[in-house]
Amino acid sequence: MDAYATHEVENQAPPFTDVNLYACDPALQEALLREGGGWAAPQLEALGARLGSSEVQELARLANLHGPTLASHDRAGRRIDELEFHPAWHALMTMLVGAGAHAAPWSDPRPGAQVARAAQYLLVGQAENGVQCPLTMTYAAVPALRRAPALAATWLPKLLARDYDPRPLPVAQKRGALVGMGMTEKQGGSDVRANTTRATPLLPGQAGAAGEGAWRIVGHKWFYSVPQADAHLVLARCEQAGGDRAAEGLSCFLVPRFLDDGRCNAVRVQRLKDKLGNRSNASSEVEFCGALGWMIGAPGRGIPTILEMGSHTRLDCVLGSAGIMRAALCHALHHARGRMAFGRPLADQPLMRNVLADLALESEAATAFALRLARCFDEGNDPAQALLGRILTAAGKYWICKRGPGFGAEAMEVMGGNGYVEDGPLARLYRELPVNSIWEGSGNIMCLDLLRACARSPDAARAVLAAELAPAAALDARFDAHAATLLDGLAGRVGDESGARLLAEQIVVALQAALLLVHAPPFVGQAFLRSRIERPVGGAYGRLPAEVDFGAILARALPMS
Repeated sequence: MDAYATHEVENQAPPFTDVNLYACDPALQEALLREGGGWAAPQLEALGARLGSSEVQELARLANLHGPTLASHDRAGRRIDELEFHPAWHALMTMLVGAGAHAAPWSDPRPGAQVARAAQYLLVGQAENGVQCPLTMTYAAVPALRRAPALAATWLPKLLARDYDPRPLPVAQKRGALVGMGMTEKQGGSDVRANTTRATPLLPGQAGAAGEGAWRIVGHKWFYSVPQADAHLVLARCEQAGGDRAAEGLSCFLVPRFLDDGRCNAVRVQRLKDKLGNRSNASSEVEFCGALGWMIGAPGRGIPTILEMGSHTRLDCVLGSAGIMRAALCHALHHARGRMAFGRPLADQPLMRNVLADLALESEAATAFALRLARCFDEGNDPAQALLGRILTAAGKYWICKRGPGFGAEAMEVMGGNGYVEDGPLARLYRELPVNSIWEGSGNIMCLDLLRACARSPDAARAVLAAELAPAAALDARFDAHAATLLDGLAGRVGDESGARLLAEQIVVALQAALLLVHAPPFVGQAFLRSRIERPVGGAYGRLPAEVDFGAILARALPMS
């Protein structure tokens, strides 16, 4: 031994790697079966093993350490706007596109397909979140593209293919394709009606190689997600060739990165965003310098068209947050089990057990809610399920995503300095959590959407929520009182914008409580009821009553092998 060595490394928990992320999650397995996706269990078990491997954890680390870079021009001065990614990014994308995380419900539309894909996506969120952005937008673009059959004939086969092809080529020459989105502009942000980007139709003599139906687009986007994607859905105002507006509203356009003749479309990437998190993924600012695009949907109806895409991306925000929360819980609980403090394992100390059990309840409730929401998308042809989906998407996007940053901070605190430094995954996971609240509609936007969904027919909204809460009726008087107060006062609250956040919270917590009371073990359902229904949800974790069975909750959260 080195005479000058001061210590040996001891009392350090090993990394949480080489774990099957699906097999160690009973709550996810049960929700998958309950919501109609049980047929996908073998594929999810295989994916869970892959995503939990040390190899994939290292790919995630490298993809974030070596983020994308922009080359605006080549060595001869030609404008190319190409992005360079670390090989780890491409390896992750190859794996996940190959697994169908970008399109499986559309390429294999069987009952439970949305639920199965939701479970898959929740697992992906535990590995690397940057890759979720291109996967989400490609998945969400398919329903919108189906509104334009001529475009769909060219693009959908490429989007549905399970072949990741990052080559910068026209879509006809590619094995597979990805789609991004461009909505927000610097002067408007979430208020897309303030957008100024304009589109002018090309006259027959001007179209040339562009072909019939092309529009010339001039303007900018302040956030242009995944600029390396093969096309983007973009909002712009229509104008006649003479300059008069053809429609007061915004229209939706498909703007390809490359034109059929091989030329780059005139979309100029000004810079990549320097973001808090999601650092492996590229987000950009762009200028449209006469870019060519093709309309999707009716003129002036761009917002409803792209909001169909938005409903699916918002589902993925819920799933993404639930996945990160699950990952943070697992790392924190694994650490606490492997760390001694004050003479005994950290996980055996009463106050730490309270904190960890409280985190476990939050994570399981988020998982149960997310997969129930996904079933609404599977059953969207049922008007009641479609309405429930609109309500729960808005409320869930607000509440689940809002709970994420505090959850991540608490999990990081469990690990202390080991969680705060960049050597482990907790710091990266923590930085990922805020984006799901901000992207695709911030908290206030979601709560206003919730009010609009309920206000269209307060009686119908009350009926679908009542039906959803009914299975838990009479199981506990405290739950019954909460549900009655929520339902009886719903109609009177749909016009109260200032109280919309509280309404969204109460809807989500009520549904979570119902799901856990009916389907989870009693020690889970009762603990959730006592900490989220019997008394208001607190800002910190570790407030569970002493009578809660901490040991049973933690054993369920991450079974010991």
